Amino acid sequence: MTILLVRPRLIGDVVLTTPSIQALRRRFPDARLLYLVEALAAPVVSHNPAINETFVIRHRRGWRRWLEDFRLARQLRSRRIDVAIDLHGGPRSGWLTWATRAAMRVGYDVSGRRWMFTHRIPRPRGYQPRHSVLNQWDLIAPVVGADVERPSPERDRVQMMVPDASRSAVRERLTSLGVAPDDEVIVMHASAGNQFRRWPASSFREVARTLIGDRPARRLILLGDRSDESLAAEIAGGSDPAPGGRILTALGWPLDQVRALMERASLFVGGDSGPMHIAATTDVPIVAIFGPTLPALWTPWRPARLPLAIVEGGPLPCRPCDQRVCHPGDFRCLRNIGPEPVIAAARQLLGSRA
Repeated sequence: MTILLVRPRLIGDVVLTTPSIQALRRRFPDARLLYLVEALAAPVVSHNPAINETFVIRHRRGWRRWLEDFRLARQLRSRRIDVAIDLHGGPRSGWLTWATRAAMRVGYDVSGRRWMFTHRIPRPRGYQPRHSVLNQWDLIAPVVGADVERPSPERDRVQMMVPDASRSAVRERLTSLGVAPDDEVIVMHASAGNQFRRWPASSFREVARTLIGDRPARRLILLGDRSDESLAAEIAGGSDPAPGGRILTALGWPLDQVRALMERASLFVGGDSGPMHIAATTDVPIVAIFGPTLPALWTPWRPARLPLAIVEGGPLPCRPCDQRVCHPGDFRCLRNIGPEPVIAAARQLLGSRA
């Protein structure tokens, strides 16, 4: 049997599909398991031993996207796929699932795309306080069988494997940045895919300066893309981000090295984003900041024994939202959160780790 999982994007969403990968492999140990993903999130699954083959596509638009999709459809059909599961629910993923011509095609029951699937899963309207891992599980249930035990964070952890070469590369990078083997490392991610999930840089700066001031042998590393240079400079707030400084930057690092860095860290601080879910694949303590999204749906999926602190803005009439328009206009779900509760949570987790 050949099974294809279709989940093009995004990084955190792909991480949250990994318990489903494990369930399929347990149920069908001899099956050939394929995964279709976009290039940005591909490192999340590219080294997963349960996956036999990964198809990597790019986030294109216009005629280039159609050309790539038609080429990919021919490639997928050549694999003689028996089961195709659309874990995304978008038009592109639905079409690619249908284009496999698999005898069994599973996807959400969405108006205009029902014809693409042989098995349609109800998709409740509105914002449901149910974890994304469980929503993904609904899509594989017709394949693994309804009698399979529902996932738990203890048994079905999110996963992201990295090669030893990535760990070696991170050790070399940290040495070049002046981080000593005995230094305590805090990883912070202040960016986000949209402005609705960006906690103010001034608040991140206050947290960073306070935490590195607590201990001389403590370094804070800011994660981000190359486009986050100005944000990193604002958070550093006069601190020297050069090698040997207290606040350092890791901008544009490959995703597998970001995962390896989490293993070295004593704490991760960040919002609801891809790096937070990558951190959840390790045992690093996490301080997670939630604004427009709810922890019930997106909290790090990890065993209860691992340290985790959730900081959120509390109940609001507009929360959660679809992150398209801030109706109050002031992003109060995030601005209502001051740096003090984040600092307190970080200190508590760092103390428990010590």
